[in-house]
Amino acid sequence: MPFIDRILKCKSLSIVGMEKNTGKTEALNYILGRLPSPLKVSVTSIGIDGERVDQVTETAKPEIYLKKGMIFGTAERFYRSRMLVSEVLDVGFENTSMGRIVTAEVVCGGKVLISGPSSAAGLERWNKSLDRYGVSLKIIDGALSRLSSASPAISEAMILTTGAALSANIDTLVSKTLFTVNLTSLPKVPDHVYSGFRNCEGGIWTMSAGGQVRMLEMPSSFSVDALEKTDFTDVEYLYVSGAVTERFLNKLRGVMKGGMLVVRDFTRFFVSRQAFASFMRAGNGIGVMNRTELLAVCVNPVSPAGFVLDSDRLVGMLREKTDVTVCDLRRI
Repeated sequence: MPFIDRILKCKSLSIVGMEKNTGKTEALNYILGRLPSPLKVSVTSIGIDGERVDQVTETAKPEIYLKKGMIFGTAERFYRSRMLVSEVLDVGFENTSMGRIVTAEVVCGGKVLISGPSSAAGLERWNKSLDRYGVSLKIIDGALSRLSSASPAISEAMILTTGAALSANIDTLVSKTLFTVNLTSLPKVPDHVYSGFRNCEGGIWTMSAGGQVRMLEMPSSFSVDALEKTDFTDVEYLYVSGAVTERFLNKLRGVMKGGMLVVRDFTRFFVSRQAFASFMRAGNGIGVMNRTELLAVCVNPVSPAGFVLDSDRLVGMLREKTDVTVCDLRRI
């Protein structure tokens, strides 16, 4: 059972898809079906998971099956339509478009649609609320293009799913997947840099070679024009507390030489792999304050459109360029 033993060493896990229909729910069911029964597990989703039919492609999807003793969080509307017996533990005060979040424990196993908190902050609060129930492993099923669920603030480990739904071209698929894998492996900044920026909330900050921290007159990375007015002579580290856009990264490449860009974690990047590579080639570095451990990459060679990629070739190409476990769950 690849990567299951590593999951058992974690307290929280996110399952994130590179694209819709890349096998996220299948990976979730694979993991849930192989976890030992005494382990107290919770499950929720930042989107809607467990539907029988995909609402976009109208293709069949795997449903989510939960065993006795598992705890789950889902919206009131979906809780009412569950196909299992459960005991309500809590009904949250935060409203979603589908109602409040119901936290319940499975009494008799069955199927359920999962739709939990829709924001990273909401997920973090829900996860913390589970400590009172003795949960040992908290699993979050991510949503389409919502890597925020894999932030270290929410989960310490991550499973990434990719596949033919992302691209029909196997070389493009591998390239896009490896870029995300490489982002998760960005180095953590030195301790003195972490300490210097740890309490810096909002805006953009710099640290000199002597360790002096100051805030720039830039509220976010969208204020790119202010970079040209900044003196980078003694700047060793530049910390962006929010998202990093491609325009900002390209502009920074032209004014900062030999410094390090620091972000909270890998989910803060909204850039292409070309812009990322160009920034690095200019002699700069990139580091993160917090890292997420990528446990495995699961591939789905089948597209909802009907075409099928060569699974062995896809897995082989990814394995050649990364040390992370890569597998097709239907072939192990």
